[in-house]
Amino acid sequence: MSLDSDTLWAAFGLMLIFEGLMPFASPQGWRDKMAQLMVLQDGQIRFFGLVCILAGLLMLWWLG
Repeated sequence: MSLDSDTLWAAFGLMLIFEGLMPFASPQGWRDKMAQLMVLQDGQIRFFGLVCILAGLLMLWWLG
């Protein structure tokens, strides 16, 4: 798999599309979820971030 700048920009564009779906489709639901996130401990947020990173790396490894 070749990772050139076009692929990187396409991946970034897709990420922005996915990130924008919830605020566009359900602004109030998105706001409620963000409020729930604010009460989580730092360790819980870090764990979720780590799981996302590992899932992304696993997907890249699987696709590569």
